[in-house]
Amino acid sequence: MPAGLELARATPEFTEVTVPAALLAAHRVGSDVWGRLRVNAGRVRFVFEADATAALEVSAGEHVDIPPGEPHHVEPQPGARFVVEFYRRTQS
Repeated sequence: MPAGLELARATPEFTEVTVPAALLAAHRVGSDVWGRLRVNAGRVRFVFEADATAALEVSAGEHVDIPPGEPHHVEPQPGARFVVEFYRRTQS
């Protein structure tokens, strides 16, 4: 993630049961926003749509940064708990 970003907001904690359907399908963050998937428990499979064969397995205590405009989706595994944080450039 580039320097000069600050946390703008975060989602509530999701599980494989409570994850919104929109996160399970291809979507993207805005052009001026970076996302960070932070896994608190279990595992979440994270897929960049540009190369679905190179999915990332993100485990508890790990995170993956999501560049602006990159289509992706998540596949929470049983027992997963995770949040998504959104970062923007600091105002100067």
